[in-house]
Amino acid sequence: MNDRTCIVSRERREPDELIRFVVGPDGAIVPDLKRNLPGRGCWVSAERLHVEKAAAKNLFARAFKRQVDVPPDLADQIDRIMVRSALGAVGLARKAGAVALGAAKVENAVRGGEASCVLHATDASPDGVRKITQARRATAYLGGPEIRAYKLFAEAELSLALGGTNVIHAAVLAQEAGKAAEKRLAALDRYRGGSPDDEAMFAAIAEDETVAEDME
Repeated sequence: MNDRTCIVSRERREPDELIRFVVGPDGAIVPDLKRNLPGRGCWVSAERLHVEKAAAKNLFARAFKRQVDVPPDLADQIDRIMVRSALGAVGLARKAGAVALGAAKVENAVRGGEASCVLHATDASPDGVRKITQARRATAYLGGPEIRAYKLFAEAELSLALGGTNVIHAAVLAQEAGKAAEKRLAALDRYRGGSPDDEAMFAAIAEDETVAEDME
């Protein structure tokens, strides 16, 4: 049970790519995101789709070799825990001076290579997102960092976490507190299915660079 193999995909993964589960005293499945609860555990890839499949196919009972109670909202429970963790980390980064707010400051942080990642409110306007996306693309093309963008929270959630009003765009800066926050943001994003648009954009940039090298 200590083998870090997903009970759904049967693939071995790194701890940060998995969610550990244990059985509580009442026989219910409990997510152990900090990996510190006592008792035997099993592992599921840290993606909502895998958690839902493990619950639907009775894989927890098979892994623990006993009857267990799987909460019907298990996947939602995990999402809520990860949201609290991510927003809390972003709030701490803000207090540490590792967050820039507002479209202009975010764009400057991106073009200066100071941003670790970017946050857009889910209700952000397409125009504001597009300008910052262009900055992220240009920075990567010029050999700078690949700065990821996440749309995980509504404006109200971001404003509350960051102690501001009408927070639509934010840059988490590449400082210690900022990197800690990005780790939790990336985990939540992966759990919700990832950011295929970002993956495609950076893959295209890498392909262009490879073609240019081949032509030299």
